[in-house]
Amino acid sequence: MIRYLIRRFVPDWQQTHLPAVRTRYAMLAGVLGILCNLLLFITKLIIGTLSGSVAILSDAFNNLSDAGSSLISIVSARLATQKPDKEHPWGHGRMEYIASLVVSFFILFVGLELAKSSLDSLLHPIKPSFSVVTITLLVLSVLVKIWMWSYNRYIAQKTDSSVLRAAAADSIGDALSSTVVIVSSVLGMFLPDSLPIPVDGILGILVSILILRCGISIMRETVGLLLGAPADPETVRAVTAIVSSGDGIIGMHDLMIHDYGPGRKFASVHAEVPDTADIIHVHEVIDALEGRIYNETGIIAVIHTDPVTVGNAYVDGIRTTTEQIVSEVNAAYRIHDFRITDGENRINLIFDLVVPLSEDADDSVRAASEIRRRLSEADSRYRAVIRIETDYTGN
Repeated sequence: MIRYLIRRFVPDWQQTHLPAVRTRYAMLAGVLGILCNLLLFITKLIIGTLSGSVAILSDAFNNLSDAGSSLISIVSARLATQKPDKEHPWGHGRMEYIASLVVSFFILFVGLELAKSSLDSLLHPIKPSFSVVTITLLVLSVLVKIWMWSYNRYIAQKTDSSVLRAAAADSIGDALSSTVVIVSSVLGMFLPDSLPIPVDGILGILVSILILRCGISIMRETVGLLLGAPADPETVRAVTAIVSSGDGIIGMHDLMIHDYGPGRKFASVHAEVPDTADIIHVHEVIDALEGRIYNETGIIAVIHTDPVTVGNAYVDGIRTTTEQIVSEVNAAYRIHDFRITDGENRINLIFDLVVPLSEDADDSVRAASEIRRRLSEADSRYRAVIRIETDYTGN
């Protein structure tokens, strides 16, 4: 059904990399969420009022708050598409991440409330009463919530939307909560009155733990995106492959990818070219590579060229020696921008040392000192001038 609705209400629905199309997807998911939750709210409000059931009335207003979560999805989608301005030159795409954070708080609140009521049921077990109307209503609610989880997850996968992933988690959490009530009510029918086993409390505690773990996971992921998480390996591989395929490109380094929201990524990278290359030709190659990166990944890239000496047996030999020593100190290390200043009694080896993102700064400094010592042992004239760099791709 969701595929039909997408084709019906989302023009150009296959072009999910376009910001306008992503917004329409989010608007569709948000409107469906509001309609479903309002339907559940009105139904439960009427039945709860007529039957005098506090539990049904409480669940009704929980659905009303869920409609608020769907509204957040719509508002964030609209805000995220605002054009860049003087205060926000990179756009407003991170509004979607902020919305995901807000939804994660809703999920944590639901988990904590369920844990509280479940703990109370464990301490003061009461045999649940069975009502055909109540059970039927809860089953309907579970089915609706499962459908909401399904379409939110589907759209989130197609559009890489963190806020819709959070909405999907919120929906499945509600479905699990209602399932606990159904199971405990049905099992309660078969328990003797003298043995009020707190089935709902036990199941409720287990489900609340799952919901809280889900909320914490979404919150951590979203905070990571807001703080600046490393690019995913697939994106790094794609950009690396494109740059490396350029005519005359002999190496690359210092790849940095900045995420300002879905569809709003920027990158910079250094491409190594022979120092004898024609600068006009290199400029044309770089322009073409930047265009390919945008067309194939949606990332706006800036490529800086680094001229390096190639085909010089003397320089290549010293570089090979340096690379071997660096690898012996730490196989995860790499070097780039290698050059020398030659003298009769002193040869400066100048290069950048790339270390893993997770490495402690003091360890990197000690490793650089060890590299300097070993190079000096290899040739007393060698003096290593090392600049330590972090691999911001997260490798």
